Amino acid sequence: MEVPGLAHNITSPLSPCEGMIKDLSLDAIQLCERDGSKSQDGSISEMEELPVPQNIKISNITCDSFKICWDMEARSKERITHYFIDLNKKENKNSNKFKHKDVPTKLVAKAVPLPMTVRGHWFLSPRTEYTVAVQTASRQTDGDYSVSEWSEIIEFCTADYSIVHLNQLLEKAEVIAGRMLPFSVFYRNQNKEYFDHARDVQGNRMLPSVKDNSGSHGSPISGKLEGIFFSCNTEFNTGKPPQDSPYGRHRFEVQAEALFNPDTNLYFGDFYCMYTAYHYVILVLAPNGSIGDEFCKQRLPALDITNNRFLTCKQNEEGDAGLVFHHAQDVILEVIYTEPLDLALGTVAEISGHQLMSLSTVNAKKDPSCKTCNISVGR
Repeated sequence: MEVPGLAHNITSPLSPCEGMIKDLSLDAIQLCERDGSKSQDGSISEMEELPVPQNIKISNITCDSFKICWDMEARSKERITHYFIDLNKKENKNSNKFKHKDVPTKLVAKAVPLPMTVRGHWFLSPRTEYTVAVQTASRQTDGDYSVSEWSEIIEFCTADYSIVHLNQLLEKAEVIAGRMLPFSVFYRNQNKEYFDHARDVQGNRMLPSVKDNSGSHGSPISGKLEGIFFSCNTEFNTGKPPQDSPYGRHRFEVQAEALFNPDTNLYFGDFYCMYTAYHYVILVLAPNGSIGDEFCKQRLPALDITNNRFLTCKQNEEGDAGLVFHHAQDVILEVIYTEPLDLALGTVAEISGHQLMSLSTVNAKKDPSCKTCNISVGR
């Protein structure tokens, strides 16, 4: 059973869930203080007879829900009418000291059978560490509450987006992808030192590295999937890659077929923006049966390489042998290839344009207010 009541901001009448609490007045919610002390009007009183929750267990954790249960002594157990749950984001020692702190969330639940499901995307975010403590309460005939002492504090971390959530993002991305344009090469921009290191130290190969934390906070590939980032977007008027790049003035180009062919699996990874009009779609190219492929099969929606709204590979239907490739026009594609790649498969040359650092997506944070690329779970 889900928690029926929430006091997200216990001092504000503008709580987003004020209307959800049917059995508790706003005054009663304000009394749910973490230290268990009485409020100014004395509406909550402590009574030792109420059992303190012990051995709290958290299970079935998702990106925006969890189940909680605990043990209790039998004494006065029949008097318990409600549970007060204190849920807080775990403090980050490296957090900005001048940033406004998150308001603690106080959950007020009827004393339902355990385990109890706590669910709510407005106070739970994916991949986030939380602390939780529980208090038992008994509602009196006059509306006041007797409460137990608070339990021990338990820590847990919410999960990544599931495939269900990623499919919701996928559907949103499809809406704005636009028409498909032809392309023939994948390209990767870096500084000269990057390619010198690949030649001299890495056996003339570019090696996969762990994806950064750019994009959706709940993305299951951030900080986990290893790969090499490529681009494939072309300029509308020339049909060729743009001459500007935020990542460096040296560009490696490789024929599309070397990375994308019938032996390659394609996965949808993310959809996000960075407080701008541009929207980004992250795709993963993984050779069939590779380590990267096995990772993606368990976590990401698979796409038909011949029929999707972002990146396609098809046999040429005009009689010529070979494959033809198309990319979506209205989103910027970030393509992760999961395997090492020999520089001998392509060419490295200096571009004639500028290095536009402002367009870099390295560790870029997603705009949580964008209605185009957000879904109704933790951002």
